[in-house]
Amino acid sequence: MGHIVLLGDSIFDNGAYVRTGEPNVVAQVQARLPGGWKATLCAVDGAVTTGIWPQIARAPADATHLVVSAGGNDALRHSGILREPARSVAEVMARLADIRDEFARNYRAMLDAVLTRRLPTALCTIYDARFPDPDEQRLVVTALSIFNDVIMRECFARRLPLVDLRLICDEPDDYANPIEPSATGGDKIAAAIAQVVAGNTIFPRSQVYAR
Repeated sequence: MGHIVLLGDSIFDNGAYVRTGEPNVVAQVQARLPGGWKATLCAVDGAVTTGIWPQIARAPADATHLVVSAGGNDALRHSGILREPARSVAEVMARLADIRDEFARNYRAMLDAVLTRRLPTALCTIYDARFPDPDEQRLVVTALSIFNDVIMRECFARRLPLVDLRLICDEPDDYANPIEPSATGGDKIAAAIAQVVAGNTIFPRSQVYAR
């Protein structure tokens, strides 16, 4: 029997954002798993990449699969750069490069720690969010591509499955607010997780070839 552990942030720990009576992501994952399987929430709302270590320590000893959604709050911490003045495009790119390098170091170290459990592990990208102002939304999606590039590189380099939340949460109703998943979005996330960990091959998959 399988035991899935969800690590990361409010993409999984979204109970505070769904409407009263609606299920959170871990409940939705549980509902989609085969009989006898179970899901445990170790993710914590607001966690950044460097905050995943305590979650790894809390993961149950009988865990069989880990799913990680981390990086959105790291991006949120740096969101002020979108409003900073700059003298040139080169200055902006250099600042973004510094942010990317810091995130890459933190994400790589976090993933190294997760993989010490020697369990099948899947990673999630950071979804595009849903801001009402089209101009702000455009800037956010562009900035997030820097963080998602790090996640995808680490994922593919280690030959891990990737749950691309950008393609899963692609409708306004998938969001409870600009940055948190609703019960509708959560159910779509849960379906993808169940497909990855339970080996559901009904749907076609993309494959990435890397060294």
